[in-house]
Amino acid sequence: MSTPQLNFAPRGLYIGGEWVSPAEGKAFATINPSNMDKLGDVPAASEADVDRAVAAAKEGFREWSRVPIKERARCLVKLAERIESSADELAMMDAVDSGNAIVGMRGDMTWTADTLRYFAAMITEIKGETSSQGPRHMNLTRRQPYGVVAKINPFNHPFRFCAEKAAAPLAAGNCVVIKGSEQAPLSSLRLGELCEGIFPRGVVNIITGDGATGSALVRHPDVHRVGFVGSVPTGRAIAREAAATLKRVSFELGGKNPIIIFPDADPKKAAAAAIKGMNMNRQGQSCSSTSRVFVHRSLHGAVTEELVKQAEALPIGVPWVKENDVGPIVSERQFDRIMGFIDSAKSEGAKLLTGGGRPDDPVLRRGLFIAPTVFDQVTPAMRIGREEIFGPVMSVLTWDDYEDMIAKANGLEYGLTASIVTNDLAKAMETADRIEAGYVWINSNGRYLGAPYGGWKQSGIGEEECFSELLSYTQVKNINMRW
Repeated sequence: MSTPQLNFAPRGLYIGGEWVSPAEGKAFATINPSNMDKLGDVPAASEADVDRAVAAAKEGFREWSRVPIKERARCLVKLAERIESSADELAMMDAVDSGNAIVGMRGDMTWTADTLRYFAAMITEIKGETSSQGPRHMNLTRRQPYGVVAKINPFNHPFRFCAEKAAAPLAAGNCVVIKGSEQAPLSSLRLGELCEGIFPRGVVNIITGDGATGSALVRHPDVHRVGFVGSVPTGRAIAREAAATLKRVSFELGGKNPIIIFPDADPKKAAAAAIKGMNMNRQGQSCSSTSRVFVHRSLHGAVTEELVKQAEALPIGVPWVKENDVGPIVSERQFDRIMGFIDSAKSEGAKLLTGGGRPDDPVLRRGLFIAPTVFDQVTPAMRIGREEIFGPVMSVLTWDDYEDMIAKANGLEYGLTASIVTNDLAKAMETADRIEAGYVWINSNGRYLGAPYGGWKQSGIGEEECFSELLSYTQVKNINMRW
């Protein structure tokens, strides 16, 4: 099937309110993973471009930090309105460029606009404290912005993360340099067009490039705060580089998240929760995906039967057709990595129940499609039982001893999310308390603004999507005075 016409071509890097060509004149191709068609060339930012973007942000901060908070809020709301009016176009762009289902990408636009409005509304809650040690004395604190904030984003929510993750820094009075995903970069540059005429020059800067571009941004001495969403290894690398200048960082990193199914659960509903938790509309390419399915032995047969049935019922196809749930993997490199995990699972003794390779449909053979995959008889010693795959692969682990199950669920370096399926509220709450994860679902799924989202252990630093995120982009100044 041919690629839809996107009617968008990158105009350059968005720096200081202008579109500029990369200093070294380099570019890279972005590919439609559904059929491997070239979508266009995207500018590759060099270290000189990073310097220019940070300098523009530093200059823009002089004005933006002094803009009254109500005006900052109005700017964020105006951007939300523009996103809503362009939502269908942006969703199509992300579906074609990243391979994610268009229905999910359309939901991303709604979430992004809501996030901008949320932080716009919370600006007035950035407050300090006062105290006194006696007559003619006052001690007060103020929260002030850092200045230049670097935001580095992944491919699984291309537009959403670029716009959403900039909301809190901008609301707090910072200027941002955003690096979009190199695997799905188009919509990050489209964000620059949407920002035109809203923010003062230099407040929002958007660059594209590879890991070297991101590294130069993290190392830059005039960047004082870094926010990153991505893998644990990349998070570690950023932490090492940021440590050289003691930058404040926040990370939302990977996960190998358990969904725990208790013996009183309904097998059909439990399987549906596991399938939904895998985020198959992004091909399992989500750090919150519940890829480890801990099934009580008494329900093993019924749940695995339902998992296979429901996985095979998911419509696979080009992501710009709204009826399709499962699109292609974002890149050849990621495709090969996922297939490597599948091959290792087979060689280590896991039992393949469904999927495990390309779908049968000949129309999809040109693309990077992998059918939803379910393995049974998985153990924590296997690679698929302990490493984040970031693909449509589910691992079933059977349990009958509660303490042993808790130990295995907590036995990894990750601690992002967990899901619990049971009608026993006491057992659910006990398990939620004992699971080492930052976000736990009980008989539910999804997230809502205002509820902190963040990982434990090596799955992250800090919380997002809440008031704490807004405060994290401010630093405290204490003023001690007498009169």
